[in-house]
Amino acid sequence: MSASEELEKLAAKYATEAVQQDRKGSRDLAITKYERAVEILTKLSSLYPDAPQTQVYGEHVKSYQRRMKELRENQSLDQATDMASSGRVGKTDQLVLNKKPNVTWDMIAGLEDAKKAIEEAVVFPVKRPDLFPLGWPRGILFFGPPGCGKTLLAAAIATEIDAAFYCVDSASVMSKWLGESEKNVASLFQNARKNAEEGQPAIIFLDEVDSLVGKRIEEVGGEVRTRNQFLKEMDGIIDKNNRFHVYVIGATNKPWILDEPFIRRFQKRIYVPIPDFEARLAMLTIQTKDLKLASDVDLNELAAKTEGYAGSDIRDIVQSAQIDVVRELFENTDPSDRESVPREITMRDFERTLDKRKPSVSSHTVQSYTRWVESYKAL
Repeated sequence: MSASEELEKLAAKYATEAVQQDRKGSRDLAITKYERAVEILTKLSSLYPDAPQTQVYGEHVKSYQRRMKELRENQSLDQATDMASSGRVGKTDQLVLNKKPNVTWDMIAGLEDAKKAIEEAVVFPVKRPDLFPLGWPRGILFFGPPGCGKTLLAAAIATEIDAAFYCVDSASVMSKWLGESEKNVASLFQNARKNAEEGQPAIIFLDEVDSLVGKRIEEVGGEVRTRNQFLKEMDGIIDKNNRFHVYVIGATNKPWILDEPFIRRFQKRIYVPIPDFEARLAMLTIQTKDLKLASDVDLNELAAKTEGYAGSDIRDIVQSAQIDVVRELFENTDPSDRESVPREITMRDFERTLDKRKPSVSSHTVQSYTRWVESYKAL
């Protein structure tokens, strides 16, 4: 795959995640993802100005920028003003979400082991630090298949402890901070520590952490210095004598390519697996709560039929069935008639969708996670 194709794929990934967070009401996370997509598409346009698709990139950029503006206006986001008044304006500001993400525990189905580990490592120490004379874990790694809730868990932690949320995309870190990357990593941790010392916990969330601290055959000097700076900063917050609440949370779909020194610094290593039956049933209940379902819809049966599907797969299945019903309305009625409404979604609608959508994670990939869990799990 060429460099331009890789960048296109990355931009599409961020745009898709932005739309998903937007629909869930997680506006801050949506804005962050839109920004990443805009940044990559802008870079593509500058690298390949004569390419026929450059005009398309520009249209997408305008669309995402319009949506970001709407989200900021609707939520009265005055992040720049707040940061200036607090005296913390710098290159890392764009990574900070001053408003905690709009994600709560009840939005996350299943993952009881992960939630329990998070309570022990984060929630309890924030509420009663006096009960932890030996300190508490500061590095947490979420690993598992894509679309199973790793980012949602990190956002829910920030909501639970009312933390400042520093959402760091590791790929953007390396490209954006080339030349002074290690200084900016130090600044990022300094800002987080300042937040914590002033009484507000801080979470540094490293999305796709493997792209920053994964194993490399060859590295340029800037990458080496940046990785070493991360190790140094993580050692600084892990020290049990530091009583402030700064946490580094990493998420990865490929834990097997992480370097050993970083694995050790993530004291909690939590597997976020493909959802089991109970989790799938809870997800289906959450996803369909605002839809009109026919009496023949059996969510227990659907949960059984979706074994092996990731959480994002289940959301897409429900969404696809609902869209099919809307399409039917448009095909059979006048769309301008505001009195017309879609019919109820039936069990057959879900079954047709399942016939067209297979699990996005293979059994071979799941086995790879199982092997890694056996070697490195740390709840």
